[in-house]
Amino acid sequence: MRLISLPALAVLTCNVAFGQSSLPRAPGARAVAISQPSERGNEPSIAVNPKHPNQIVAVFQGNAKAAYSTDSARTFTRAEGTAPDDWRVAGDVSTTFDDKGHAFLCYLAFDRLGTPYYWAHGAGRNGIFVRRSMDGGKTWEQNAVAVKAWPTGHEPNMQYEDMPRIFADNAPKSPYAGNLYVGWIEWQLDKSIMLFARSSDAGRTWSTPIRISTHAGLPRDDNGSLVGFIGTVGPDGTIYVVWSDGGTIAFTSSRDGGRTFAPSRRIIETGPPYFGDVAGVSRVMGFPQVGVDWRGGKRGGKVYITWSDYRNGDIDVFAASSLDHGKTWSKPVRVNSDSLHDGRDQFFQWMAVDPVTGAVYVQFYDRRDDPANRATRETLARSTDGGKTFTNYAWTDSSFTGRQAFLGDYTWLTAYDNRVYGIWAESVPVSDTTHTAPGRPPREGTVVYVGTADFSGMH
Repeated sequence: MRLISLPALAVLTCNVAFGQSSLPRAPGARAVAISQPSERGNEPSIAVNPKHPNQIVAVFQGNAKAAYSTDSARTFTRAEGTAPDDWRVAGDVSTTFDDKGHAFLCYLAFDRLGTPYYWAHGAGRNGIFVRRSMDGGKTWEQNAVAVKAWPTGHEPNMQYEDMPRIFADNAPKSPYAGNLYVGWIEWQLDKSIMLFARSSDAGRTWSTPIRISTHAGLPRDDNGSLVGFIGTVGPDGTIYVVWSDGGTIAFTSSRDGGRTFAPSRRIIETGPPYFGDVAGVSRVMGFPQVGVDWRGGKRGGKVYITWSDYRNGDIDVFAASSLDHGKTWSKPVRVNSDSLHDGRDQFFQWMAVDPVTGAVYVQFYDRRDDPANRATRETLARSTDGGKTFTNYAWTDSSFTGRQAFLGDYTWLTAYDNRVYGIWAESVPVSDTTHTAPGRPPREGTVVYVGTADFSGMH
């Protein structure tokens, strides 16, 4: 690894040899760090500009930080003006580009959490906000727009809004092209529900949120709640949405640009989305993602979902697909290619479907090369046969082991025209971090990496 100084950001880049991994190297694999260990970055998101695919925006938790690239993620520069100065915490970030090439950053802001894991009980002021960049992520408008907020913390019937995800309708033939969408969890004292809002004016204003979860979850941030909203858009503008609902994946869709949704329903049984003991990691989830192959005519092609669970004892990553817009689903396919029941975990998956080629990509943390099930690398899987089989590739060579490290609740992945861009966090040994306070042991740091791969020369 070598240290490079860039304008506004000092970053570490990995010169990976991949000789230590049992997997073949992903073509053109590179990894660049966009944060410093002291920032303890995690819960990242990444997006590619469909108008100018060399422009990449990467964001991460650490009070809503962002970096941008103009050279297809070879180098990054830190952006300014993304974190609000009137809230104590800004996290749970996500990012997207719209069909005009504008970048958007969505985040949760709050001053105080409620009772541990029972977030609505005693919560302080909080809200979901969106900030916009008109120049590929270099500069960001200072007036963040509230999607839903409790600005004083004393509003009647105040709830706690959590884990927002933003996405855009970039389908050229969609009647709703240019729309932006945000979905999230609302924690109430007696339940958890999924809310959804849309913008048809490039994020300047947002609709009144609507509830899209027919079934309510439990009110505690644990197994039994609703968790992990993720949405995507098909070529005809149909919105597809999934989340975890207890030991199942819930699914719904909208055909009118997010004004109304079909009743949500449970489509696939899984293990619980919150995993128990994953050595070295403080918290691990397996909630799903959804993607669509834009090929196949105006109505679009296959819909894909991925998730992870421990039905096989150790944690594995799975995928399923639908040819009828989510009415019926295929049997689950195991994405990771290590031996079944080998006791090695694969977790924190994320999926992207290339809108140009239709290839399906899944990234995940991978422990297959360590009999002790501790050393962790990032693996990239690729399917070119409609999700029937996946080829696994090593994305990083060096591994890391944590000591109850908080890697966040998710990673992120995007793809465009055979180029793949992933983002994830890795823990840093305690000896490489600093003390947080006199007399206290050093906290383990985390570094956010962006990985790239190029499958242009492969079929």
